[in-house]
Amino acid sequence: MAFYVVQFLTGLASAASLFLVASGLSIIFGVTRIVNFAHGAFYMIGAYIAFTLTDRFAGAFGFWGGIVAAALTVALIGVLVEMVLLRRIYHAPELFQLLATFGLTLMVEDLVVLIWGPDDLLGRRAPGFKGAVDFFGQNIPSYDLFLIVLGPVVLGILWLLFQRTRWGVLVRAATQDRDMVSALGVNQKWLFTSVFAVGVFLAALGGALQIPRDAVHHAMDLRIIVEVFVVVVIGGLGSIVGAFVAAVLVSELNAFGILIFPKISIILVFLVMAAVLIVRPWGLFGRPEAPARKTPGLTVNPWRPLTSNERLAALAALVVAAMLPLLAGNYALTVGSEIAIFVIFAVSLHFLMSVGGLASFGHAAYFGLGAYGVAFLAKMAGLPMIVCLLVGPLLGCLGAAVFGFFAVQLSGVYFAMLTLAFAQIVWSIAFQWVSVTGGDNGILGIWPEKWAASPSHFYWLALGVAAIVTVALRIAVFSPFGYALRATRDSALRSEAIGINAKRIQWTAFVIAGTTAGIGGALFAYLKGSVFPDNLGISLSVDALVMVLLGGVETVSGAVVGAIVYKALNIWLVSQTDLSKLVLGGFIVLIVVVFPKGIVGMLEMLAQRRRNASPPGSALLAKPIESAE
Repeated sequence: MAFYVVQFLTGLASAASLFLVASGLSIIFGVTRIVNFAHGAFYMIGAYIAFTLTDRFAGAFGFWGGIVAAALTVALIGVLVEMVLLRRIYHAPELFQLLATFGLTLMVEDLVVLIWGPDDLLGRRAPGFKGAVDFFGQNIPSYDLFLIVLGPVVLGILWLLFQRTRWGVLVRAATQDRDMVSALGVNQKWLFTSVFAVGVFLAALGGALQIPRDAVHHAMDLRIIVEVFVVVVIGGLGSIVGAFVAAVLVSELNAFGILIFPKISIILVFLVMAAVLIVRPWGLFGRPEAPARKTPGLTVNPWRPLTSNERLAALAALVVAAMLPLLAGNYALTVGSEIAIFVIFAVSLHFLMSVGGLASFGHAAYFGLGAYGVAFLAKMAGLPMIVCLLVGPLLGCLGAAVFGFFAVQLSGVYFAMLTLAFAQIVWSIAFQWVSVTGGDNGILGIWPEKWAASPSHFYWLALGVAAIVTVALRIAVFSPFGYALRATRDSALRSEAIGINAKRIQWTAFVIAGTTAGIGGALFAYLKGSVFPDNLGISLSVDALVMVLLGGVETVSGAVVGAIVYKALNIWLVSQTDLSKLVLGGFIVLIVVVFPKGIVGMLEMLAQRRRNASPPGSALLAKPIESAE
């Protein structure tokens, strides 16, 4: 019994740090509606700066003063980020803010390595809390007891701040309906800045307080951000009490899951999150969202099919791409194959986001399921490559059919987080079911047959499949199904009033997108010759989001350009510099600020301006085709 009590107390100690970070993210998201992917980066910076300050200054005052000074320093950095970057994109679609904060995260990961080095750093023990307390033969670190007390204290301070101050009333009002707060004359810019500063301070404080417990390393941002998202969604956006309860729940599941359910310990928190979202979509203590800003995928001008000249130009570009084996070596062809595969992956997510208005944060699940489907058929059943490529993606189709049934019942960020939960469940199964998936060792030896073994032949195969998939999805966009899907995206009530079954249409689109992603995963398995759980991971899902947003979510063909630019730039930077994430992240942030509509969207806008500036006679001739491609 003493052992379980100690395990419970250890969970509470972990919950304190998790609550600090999650409460900051909940406040920021509740008010600004920013999906702040960089919140984990602020947590990590807080830990690094606290390590430096506590290592330099001796004594209790040096340690605790360093902890607080680190959090305040990072809060100031957060204010600069909000004023310089985020203020410029508050009125952009919400997912562009995700893209900007993701770029910022990439930059921070390389900056901390550049400043502090790649090795793990071990911080000082907290003065006054270096020992342990004996509890019936079990030792409880006194620092854990300090954290257990700190959590409720911080909760009480935040409750007083939000319930007993004018600023807190404004923050709570903005969480419910920020447009109404603006209509009442409140300066939203400074309200957002102050909220962002408080949220970043809490994240940095959580990171700083971790240095006596864990090593400081440059991957701790991604480790914490997933758990924080889970806590915020379970607790309810904007709810501090909800963040506290959810942090305790998640931490205790992590503490006891390894003891009670060792084979599914990793997926427990995601199962709970999925269950909460299905039963109560706005979280345990949250409230239904106010109407969101512009839905991803809505266009200023209606889409149109390609003209004859544009079709010829696209065909010419495909022919030029097909000539690459005549000009390049094997390495370039391998890179070209990978880019073609990621074009398939990106257009599948783009179809779901742009046409369906459904932003998935876990699209890599279906890409990875397609890869595992091929691996199972090739290694266990010994089937030919053609059969594996045709049947393997059906595993992605099956996963999309099951998960999509539940996901389309939700909307907005709750839809996105439920897709993330399902993706993490699939990743956890692949990671822990070692007897079937090989676990972290993966499944090896999945090589193409002779007819596709050479780099040139496999490149032509990947390019051909990418072209077919892209054309098929374009046809679907302008089919009756595509118009019905866009109708549900633009107005669910109006579409249902004219007899469209919105949920069925969205579920069908989810299955189509998942199956298409599975096709990309199947080819990827043969390209790499292996399949690993990382093929299902959150980082790959974020890559897909970046490709779509980089190309232009409000265009039909933006994902193709986004995938080519992002993947080619990523591969080239890795080969050219050790600071590839810093350069790539800076490029992403620049694109968001300078070209908020994406690369293709910006080109279309420039073309539209040129047409509008043309002489009156030519403008009349151009008018029938003036619309976003």
